[in-house]
Amino acid sequence: MRGITRRTTVAAAALGAAATLALTACAGGGSGEQELSDEPVTLTFTWWGNDTRHEITEQLIEVFEEQNPNITVEPQYTDWSGYWDKLSTSVAAGDIPDIIQMDEKQLSTYAANGVLLDLGSLEALDTGDFPAAVLGTGALEGTQYGIPVGINSYTYMANLDLLDEYGVELPDDTTWTWDDFIATAQAVSDASGGAVVGSQSWGFEDGGLKNWLRQQGSDLYSADGGIAATPEDLASWWQFLLDSTDAGALPDPSATIEREAGGLAESFTATNESAFGPWWSNQVQALRDASGQNLVALRVPGSADGSPYYKPSMFWSASSKTEHPAEVALFLDFLANSEDAADLLLTERGVPANEVIRAYVTPQLDDVNKSVVEFLDALGPEVGDAPPATPPGGGAIEDIIDQNTQKVLFGELTPEEAADAFIEELQRALDDAM
Repeated sequence: MRGITRRTTVAAAALGAAATLALTACAGGGSGEQELSDEPVTLTFTWWGNDTRHEITEQLIEVFEEQNPNITVEPQYTDWSGYWDKLSTSVAAGDIPDIIQMDEKQLSTYAANGVLLDLGSLEALDTGDFPAAVLGTGALEGTQYGIPVGINSYTYMANLDLLDEYGVELPDDTTWTWDDFIATAQAVSDASGGAVVGSQSWGFEDGGLKNWLRQQGSDLYSADGGIAATPEDLASWWQFLLDSTDAGALPDPSATIEREAGGLAESFTATNESAFGPWWSNQVQALRDASGQNLVALRVPGSADGSPYYKPSMFWSASSKTEHPAEVALFLDFLANSEDAADLLLTERGVPANEVIRAYVTPQLDDVNKSVVEFLDALGPEVGDAPPATPPGGGAIEDIIDQNTQKVLFGELTPEEAADAFIEELQRALDDAM
């Protein structure tokens, strides 16, 4: 379930062939001289988010400007749904923001077309407190195009209140298998007489698919930007979804699709109508607030094999055409490494990827967010290498997954047919972006 990030790829479609040409037209530029200017400098900074994020980010800007009175940071923000259209329009007009909040699915597209600055060239930007594996999620072929802001991991949320109500024991997530998961979910469905389903369904975004593929010893993409997933592995994912639904562990397909369209607030997890559900770890607080119950993050079933990975919540990136690389470096270093920035950000953009900053902010967090930090820290020894970066054109994947999952659930495609269609449609999207 994609929850509050359900429409991850709606705006990505705007970066089709026409937008890619526009990006290419604006490519080029370099970092120039890296000396702070004696004259006043204005930097533009764009990000997506809700009102809370906007307020916090504007406070960050105020603190930075107080510390650097020669620099003015001009905010440019919108919600997620309009962000990528607005950014691609700015790029096409040659008006690229100096600092860009960037998403993993879009990083390679913008980098490949010369829009993003090599952050490794910024002398004043210190990345020494970022673990190499986490920092590497923002690098493409050895060039650092993004600084990870926060980290999270794919999880299965468990509603402890519902498990207690129906007398179902919380599984040991360090050892549980997919068979254990289905047995536990069925136990909840049976004990509640159908009032609560064991688990919310899945199959509508790439996080769950990536975890499944990694457990099969594969991945979604190859290092060279091709499709690594085999038809057999993809079909097994959809077959397991069907089997779990038929067993009564998951909701009826029509109810699943209806709730999927409603986002986090209307999900089975948030409305306390399922005991388990697939979510990202940074959604614990939002789900607890919506449900009013005690939800905790568990490891993905069957993941005690090095398949878990840390996903960056987002990146800080910069324009390759910026005229003020020294000032950009100063601002990025402030965002990434400053305790003053951390005091305001806390976990609003995810658990800090910077390990020193994470340790600094943890005592300031409430119990829920402390539990998320503890979960991610405990997961650390089990985390494998990050998946290969999403190649240009890969932003279309969630629409492709969504459409094929719906067809599988309603019997319009077999899992094998969906696997073939998925590969064909994703390959077409990758080819169109070249």
